[in-house]
Amino acid sequence: MNPQQTGTGSGLQQANSGQFNFGQGIRTPGSVSSNNTYLMPTSPSKRAKMSKDSYKPKIARTCGQRPACLVNASVTYCGNNQIYAFGGFDQYTDEVYNHVLRLELDILQWTLVDNYGDIPGVRMGHTACLWQGSKLLVYGGENEHREYLSDLVIYDLKTSHWTQPEIRGSIPKGRARHAAAVYDDKLFVVGGLAGTETYTLDEICYLDLKTWTWSRSWSFVPRFDHSTWIWGGRIWVFGGLGPDMERTGELWSLDLKSSPAFRSVPAFGVSESTMERPGPSPRSHFGQQPQTQHVPAGSSGYAANSSSVQVRGSSLTAKPVAPGAIASTKFISGPNVPSPAQGTHFHCYSSGALLDFVTPAGTIRPSECNLSALELGAQQWQKLAEGPEIFDPSYRWHYCAINEDGTKAWLLGCAMEPSENGAANFEEYLSDVISLDLQEFGLLGNDLTWEPGTEKPKTPVNHATSKSSSLGSNLAAMFDQSPEASSSDFIITANKEDQIEDDDVPAASSFTTIDAPQTPQFLSASARTSAPIHVHKLILQARWPHFNRMYNSQMSEFHTKKLHIQEPYTVVRAFLYYLYTDSIERHPEYCPGLAEVAGLLVMSDVYDMPELRLQCVHRLSRELDVEHAAVVWERAGTANEEWLRRRAATYCLTHWGRVVRTEGFKTLSRRSMIELMEVIDVDGRVIGGEELEVVGGFGGGKFGVGGSGSEAARRRATAQGGHVGDEMDENEVQDDEGMEIN
Repeated sequence: MNPQQTGTGSGLQQANSGQFNFGQGIRTPGSVSSNNTYLMPTSPSKRAKMSKDSYKPKIARTCGQRPACLVNASVTYCGNNQIYAFGGFDQYTDEVYNHVLRLELDILQWTLVDNYGDIPGVRMGHTACLWQGSKLLVYGGENEHREYLSDLVIYDLKTSHWTQPEIRGSIPKGRARHAAAVYDDKLFVVGGLAGTETYTLDEICYLDLKTWTWSRSWSFVPRFDHSTWIWGGRIWVFGGLGPDMERTGELWSLDLKSSPAFRSVPAFGVSESTMERPGPSPRSHFGQQPQTQHVPAGSSGYAANSSSVQVRGSSLTAKPVAPGAIASTKFISGPNVPSPAQGTHFHCYSSGALLDFVTPAGTIRPSECNLSALELGAQQWQKLAEGPEIFDPSYRWHYCAINEDGTKAWLLGCAMEPSENGAANFEEYLSDVISLDLQEFGLLGNDLTWEPGTEKPKTPVNHATSKSSSLGSNLAAMFDQSPEASSSDFIITANKEDQIEDDDVPAASSFTTIDAPQTPQFLSASARTSAPIHVHKLILQARWPHFNRMYNSQMSEFHTKKLHIQEPYTVVRAFLYYLYTDSIERHPEYCPGLAEVAGLLVMSDVYDMPELRLQCVHRLSRELDVEHAAVVWERAGTANEEWLRRRAATYCLTHWGRVVRTEGFKTLSRRSMIELMEVIDVDGRVIGGEELEVVGGFGGGKFGVGGSGSEAARRRATAQGGHVGDEMDENEVQDDEGMEIN
């Protein structure tokens, strides 16, 4: 340890005169020399900040006109902290509804909304998509006669008024339990159930919302009760059931950008539904014979609209395959792959990932419930949270809604109430709601997530090669350039990379001091620092609130135009580069790896910068690897990020044999090493060899505190000159999740 250094390992000494409180400038002549460099103190908001508790979503009870436990209703988040529910049927009375209900999330109150205009008929199994921020596009479904519908009605959220546009083109088959998504002023419809004998549709079509013209139908993937969304110019399909009535784990996607058929206005054609009008089906979903008489359109508020009574066609007309590239991935098994056959699943899109809420049900143990995410770019599953961290096993959830930003989700359901005979039953209301802050699980939100195919990503991927003319790229070109080249007017230094701190004394940024008067501190003339980083104080003032407060109070750095930050040079440089570009993506020079991002996480906590914290948690949780897992665990603890800390600890224990051999683990302080080892259960033990192979038959290949039976067998075979999976390297064996890609 350098003899010039004090307890923080930064070689600092106190000024000769003057106490100061935050916000009070140092104005005494002679107390500050132009040759001195001011040491950045901890943010006052950080000093007053207490260690936060671990995040766990809370269940809240609703009030007002709570709806019955409707089946196949539509539940849509419509902005302004409001969820709208429409239609559905009562699972006990078999009655089908066309009610509009609104849940005010601020006050947790349900309201039955009065609505006007061309009120649609009762229906279930329809879709309701938010359009233009203030309208719901309701399409298809089944009416009270079990007839499949193919009408489109529009509900104006501002006026509570229904309208039905004049539709042109080839109206597709009526259907229910399909999926729909709005993209590029088009309503895309995928799959569903249709026909006299009820078959699974494999088609995709769209309605042009500018001309109200239907496209033709193309063959895509046969599904119903599935989810669909748009990402990267592709339409994605996951979950649901196929023609064999089995739940599937296949992920399908279709490129919408490369084919003119999805960009041009559809041509007029003959309606598919007018060619197939055999009348009502004698089949009933509930064993009752439906009525055979059609209700005239417009005869009552509960009658179907003029274009909806149709279409229980029985023919399976051959269709051309959808234009554009089609891809499918089948996830067979893996340690993080959710089983579609267990539990009640809700799927939604957020931040470039498919979220799978595996909620409690009679077919799954509470410990098997979880929140998982499938990264669409990498095609990899990750478990974001275990079931006990989110769900109460005494509740059952029936619907899921997510906001347009992808930052919050809500599950609606009710508690299981014990009956008089001791058996469990359900209260017949959507009486409870659980709100989930998805950013607590490392999700950035759609506004901060780069989407493939976009011209100006919100978070640039590589500023070194980007040709974007955005403001961030222009500022990046001025970062850390000489004053002559960039007119920089401020200098920041950091700790040298080879400085070694005391094992038991953390860096200055990890201290949580009390909000008390402090003495301004300066580097000694002989202190070892990094090379100077040339920056512009205007950018620092605009992007770094703590710096702006200090500079405006004309404290010491106002006079010296120098500042020293007690963090490693690479971390400080990455932090300043973030201020210029709003990016912490991998950069060969300014943000090379996870070690720097872990340091940025600490700085985001010290200087109270929530957007930087969110980006750090997102990247660290997605790119966690063996080399950095221990460091990420330690830094997450310093920054009070309990979710990331638990995730990193689990990763360390799963890959324990490799983690303890990394340089990152060896750099931990003794105290941190002991804390990490104490994460293991008191009855835990390390297993290996023959015992590991035996246990390898259970749990999908990751057990104990690390390793897998297949990996042990591969290593042993390699040592003996044998060949097990020669086409896969060690990382491929570790990351393989049984994918089949077409």
